[in-house]
Amino acid sequence: MSNNRTPRRGVLLIVSSPSGAGKTSLCRRLMADHPELVLSVSATTRGIRPGEVDGRDYRFVTDAEFDQMVAEDAFMEWADVHGNRYGSPKAPIYEALKSGHDVLFDIDWQGARDIARKAPQDAVRVFILPPSLAELKRRLVTRSQDAEDVIERRVGNAKEEIEHAGDFDYIFVNDDFDRSYAELAHIYHAERSRRHRNLWVETYRKELLEEDV
Repeated sequence: MSNNRTPRRGVLLIVSSPSGAGKTSLCRRLMADHPELVLSVSATTRGIRPGEVDGRDYRFVTDAEFDQMVAEDAFMEWADVHGNRYGSPKAPIYEALKSGHDVLFDIDWQGARDIARKAPQDAVRVFILPPSLAELKRRLVTRSQDAEDVIERRVGNAKEEIEHAGDFDYIFVNDDFDRSYAELAHIYHAERSRRHRNLWVETYRKELLEEDV
């Protein structure tokens, strides 16, 4: 009897949070532990930060290049966030799903909403909350990547983002990294096992029923 576990339909795993709540660190750990999971690298008009790599963390583009991509309908979603634009290019996402891979999105609530509307059967939305706004601000200050006025704006915008947490499929508080990572990994594993994503199951089920023992 065949033990083939293909074909399967991929998961679009969308992780959102206020800036500084820890979603990027959690997503990087999930990626490192799951080679079948590929990152949707967003295009952005914001400047590159220390330690970031073009093409790995983001695809850094000019405003003119972003405008051209919008005109060509090249994004699955895009939005203006904190004065910069971010968008998820369609082509690599669909190519990954076609190849049987799952796609991870590290994006804001607006992008999560748009992708869920376009791909309701594939999208799984996870929202990560900080232990408090005071802790969120402390993390932003500690990482020393933004000017003071930018940090204040991010903390202010966090309340608006948290208001949309109720639209997500899963939600948890990142007050302990290891525990939060386990929570995220459990969600991912459970969603991979959903019947409608495992197209091979029906054939395998029939083989079991026909097996002569």
